Amino acid sequence: MEGVTVVDHPLVQHKLTLIRDKKRSTKSFRELLNEIGTLLCYEVTRDLPLTDVQIETPVAPMTGKEIAGKKLVFAPILRAGLSFVEGMIALVPSARIAHIGLYRDPVTFVAVEYFFKAPVNLDDRLVIVIDPMLATANTAVAAIDRIKERGAKEIRFVCLLAAPEGIERLRGHHPDVPIWTAAIDERLDEHAYIVPGLGDAGDRAYGTK
Repeated sequence: MEGVTVVDHPLVQHKLTLIRDKKRSTKSFRELLNEIGTLLCYEVTRDLPLTDVQIETPVAPMTGKEIAGKKLVFAPILRAGLSFVEGMIALVPSARIAHIGLYRDPVTFVAVEYFFKAPVNLDDRLVIVIDPMLATANTAVAAIDRIKERGAKEIRFVCLLAAPEGIERLRGHHPDVPIWTAAIDERLDEHAYIVPGLGDAGDRAYGTK
């Protein structure tokens, strides 16, 4: 699919199989979500621009490489995005964090916002919006709408699993936002859950129902 990168690294696919298993404990689920987040972060930041810097090692001066431009912004969609983003923060501890509180109405599936807090000056930063599941894409579209309202121009979306319906809707509303995911599953069921999926990522990460 145009604008969609499926990360097929063996470690990602192995951990994805583990996290799908319904017998996985809450602790193990959270740890795997964290680990896969780290691995996906490598892929979504693969093409970041670099700049030359002069340093001195204990042996000699040299020209090294550093990431150019201002710090990244990670924007997890609450709740499940929090566990997912932890692995990314471990990799890029200097990143700024935006928090986007959205939930999907269980009847209408419409995204309802209850919290939004983002750094200033998003217009000259790469913003990576993070949510484990891209199902209907209602919350993803709403989150990106809000990030764009705050001035963001370069945005990427990272998820663990995506449904074809969600990809189509997100790309339809925001064709300028590329997507990274570990897998594209078959479809959505009548309750808008991804099939085969892994259930409700937030409930499984935090032991709620």
